[in-house]
Amino acid sequence: MGQTIVYTKIDEAPALATYSLFPILEKFIGSTGVNIEQRDISLAGRVIATFSDILPEDQRQPDELAYLGDLVQKPEANIIKLPNISASIPQLKACIAELQEQGYKLPDFPENPQTDEEKAIREKYATCLGSAVNPVLREGNSDRRAAKVVKEYAKKHPHRLKPFDKNCKAKVAYMGKDDFYDNEQSVITDKAGKVTIELNGKVLKELNDVEKDEVLSSSFMSAKSLSAFLDETIDEAKKDDLLWSIHLKATMMKVSDPVIFGYAVREFYKDVFDKFAKEFEEIGINQDLGMGDLENKIKKLHREKQEEIVNAINEEYAKRPNIAMVDSDKGITNLHFSNDIIIDASLPPVIREGGKMWNKDGALQETLAVIPDRCYATMYEEILEDAKKNGQFNVTTMGHVSNVGLMAKKAEEYGSHPTTFKPEEDGVMEVKDEEGNVLMSHQVQKGDIWRLYRAKDVAIKDWIRLAHERASLTGLPAVFWLDSFRAHDANIIKKVVQYLPEYIAQKDIEYHIMAPKQAMRFTLKRVRKGLDTISVTGNILRDYLTDLFPILELGTSAKMMSIVPLLAGGGLFETGAGGSAPKHVEQFLNEGHLRWDSLGEFLALAESLRMLSQKGAGEKVKVMNDALDKANAAYLDNDKSPGRKAGQPDNKASHFYLAMYWAEALANQDEDKELADKFAPVAKALKENEDKIMEEFLSVEGKAQDIGGYYHADDKKAQNAMRPSQTLNNIIDSIG
Repeated sequence: MGQTIVYTKIDEAPALATYSLFPILEKFIGSTGVNIEQRDISLAGRVIATFSDILPEDQRQPDELAYLGDLVQKPEANIIKLPNISASIPQLKACIAELQEQGYKLPDFPENPQTDEEKAIREKYATCLGSAVNPVLREGNSDRRAAKVVKEYAKKHPHRLKPFDKNCKAKVAYMGKDDFYDNEQSVITDKAGKVTIELNGKVLKELNDVEKDEVLSSSFMSAKSLSAFLDETIDEAKKDDLLWSIHLKATMMKVSDPVIFGYAVREFYKDVFDKFAKEFEEIGINQDLGMGDLENKIKKLHREKQEEIVNAINEEYAKRPNIAMVDSDKGITNLHFSNDIIIDASLPPVIREGGKMWNKDGALQETLAVIPDRCYATMYEEILEDAKKNGQFNVTTMGHVSNVGLMAKKAEEYGSHPTTFKPEEDGVMEVKDEEGNVLMSHQVQKGDIWRLYRAKDVAIKDWIRLAHERASLTGLPAVFWLDSFRAHDANIIKKVVQYLPEYIAQKDIEYHIMAPKQAMRFTLKRVRKGLDTISVTGNILRDYLTDLFPILELGTSAKMMSIVPLLAGGGLFETGAGGSAPKHVEQFLNEGHLRWDSLGEFLALAESLRMLSQKGAGEKVKVMNDALDKANAAYLDNDKSPGRKAGQPDNKASHFYLAMYWAEALANQDEDKELADKFAPVAKALKENEDKIMEEFLSVEGKAQDIGGYYHADDKKAQNAMRPSQTLNNIIDSIG
């Protein structure tokens, strides 16, 4: 039939899980005549592909991300995308070092490039930083929700949310002026053409692909005001005995947020940076890379100076408030590396834990959550204050919040990496059209953070259509989280007012347009009544809300379905968040236990098959899809999710149970005799050997594993580690 499902090869825990799951998928899916193949978009794979022009022939590999970028523009695209690393500079450097140790002849990462050659190398490596994958693949808008069986399972098996103390002092802090919210300007273009970004008349960037009716927006955050704000929050946390924490997205916002993070490092350790300014300059300390980088670089100094700096850092801790910890046992703080605390993964646990985070003593402490930019901080403030006032949420009764997110065509801030600048001098940042007309203008100072971001008309209209479709199908209210006092949002509201009526003319829906704070308040009232709501948001809020509510409702965002109907007619099926993946890998390497839950992959595969079936792929695909739906329900009904501790059934065991339930469903159906006959003996063998297979899995629990690399595993070693049951392997491999 020629249909192909692409299953992405990625990083960390989901990559390990793939070594166990993919052989099962190949055999089951292959029985329908559909091909399923892997394409490598892991961080290591992208680094190797980027430098394949200088690597020996036996080390080269094709640019699979570019291949997928072309594929999403075609109607036959059917891609299952697992979570991948959005690399910070420390992560990228660690990946490069590992590949070099494995014999890959890669150049070092130039932190401070001086020569043209170093600048060219840095520019190539920059393509692997941050959110390099998502803007390429997300050529459609996002429909993200929990499957009904997943939500019902969460209600029947509620995870624990800790109560808020009666006089809880936890709070969210954000800037009151001179942030991106305050300084935003926006235009809707009246023609297609070229736009330039200039600083004091010098062209910094040309944009040659501006379309008619596109929303162009720009803003800046004042470095001076940011530093003053950060200093105030540090003093406030100390005064009120709160744990100081900062919450950013330095991976996805790979240019702006590391700079904000750097200013936070500089303010928290102000006396240290002032006292050792000369030494830090000599050894190339970059505040944007965090204290982890500083600790590594001071090793270049003689021992006495190292000790002097460490003592000064400890003196700073004594003067400052407690700081949130990433790892209390290892002394790793919130300011260690910029990728250690990511807002969409760090703020939801603050609500889950009753307004608290972990301190240096390994105890939970109420926190002052610092989110500098007002654009998105107020909705977090609203949910925290709601929980303090009304108490913790009830998992067994709370309503579900799904999301329709604007993300096609590199929409909004998540597409702003190439158009974000830290001005090197005071002056005027201007956006001009081809005739030299100034579209937007800002008076900036050296060190400020300025960015331009975009939303194309075709993407916005499709987003509005998708929101109407979901509201029509479900009968639920659609809430557009848009702030009329934000210049960018005000222009998006104009588009909603322009396009939504033509869809409402076909079928009426309930909809609301509210600023994020008010939208959160409206939604939480419904959540507490057990009512479901559709949040319709821009790109960043899509990301934040589809972690926040799933973590509260389901215990994890990895169990959410993310369906992306591509503009060209294909489908992208994302499998959930990977924020906890590094900890899962660490446990697996130490104990042979992988607690990653592949339910997101199971659900994505079901939607991928459903799309093929709806497009006329044949009866076998429909039967395979129906059987997988039944297997997913059985997986949840029988509570076969991986256990958290070594000695319990883990991710590998969950794949066995999926295969068993899937084979049973195929054997018991009467729509396709060939599939029934083929899988009846498979189902029988799996059932009869269940105890033996589980014994083989459990025999490796508690044992350290060697997979040959963290970022670039040895495939054979990883396969052996993730397929330890020869009995199961023989059964799966025997499927013709």
